[in-house]
Amino acid sequence: MNNLISAEDAATVLNISNSTLAKMRLSGKSPRYIKLGRRVAYRPSDLEAWIEAQSFNSTAEYSEKAVL
Repeated sequence: MNNLISAEDAATVLNISNSTLAKMRLSGKSPRYIKLGRRVAYRPSDLEAWIEAQSFNSTAEYSEKAVL
């Protein structure tokens, strides 16, 4: 459990603001997260998997995924 990343640190890793990450959680578009009481945390492996899922080879590929 020592390898959990805070929401603030996850936002830094993703190069987005903490409020953007919070909005992404509300819309269901964020990386998987863990809720510990009021605290939100992320596993490094979940961040890596989410980043990998955001990679595309072409805009057509992005359009196909967005439809799903």
